[in-house]
Amino acid sequence: MKQKMVRRYSSCFKRQVVEDIERGRFESITEAQRHYGIMGPATVKRWLQKYGKNHLAPKVVRVQKPNEKDQIRELKKQVAQLKHALGETQAENVVNRQFLKIACEDLGCNVDTFKKKPSPRRRPGPRRIATEHHRPVQSGRYEQTELLQAKNHASEGGR
Repeated sequence: MKQKMVRRYSSCFKRQVVEDIERGRFESITEAQRHYGIMGPATVKRWLQKYGKNHLAPKVVRVQKPNEKDQIRELKKQVAQLKHALGETQAENVVNRQFLKIACEDLGCNVDTFKKKPSPRRRPGPRRIATEHHRPVQSGRYEQTELLQAKNHASEGGR
């Protein structure tokens, strides 16, 4: 097991780094860290707060109306709900894919070919069907059933 190497810097070294940053020798804190080989991302920032002039450290000031805080809270809550719903939908999608895979294995077919097969219930677009006994009718669920019954009746010899 490797032991973590801990570096301790002298206060003289810390003050030198802070002084170089304040004099403008480095354009950014990150540049000073690279130059001196300082690993911690917040180490130099702490040194600036402790030994330096705080007016040079970057600060974030947030100005907002009282109702904006509530809006932000509500939006964050809504984002969390949407992420949860998305996760549930994705999980359901995975389960459905597995069910399809299992069903196709039971049927002895490939999933891709099963997806490409047209369903007997789905027909592309409306068609007009004409028979001897019926006038042309727009095909639909009930009309097709009626026509199939008429065809069966005719093929059985009108029994």
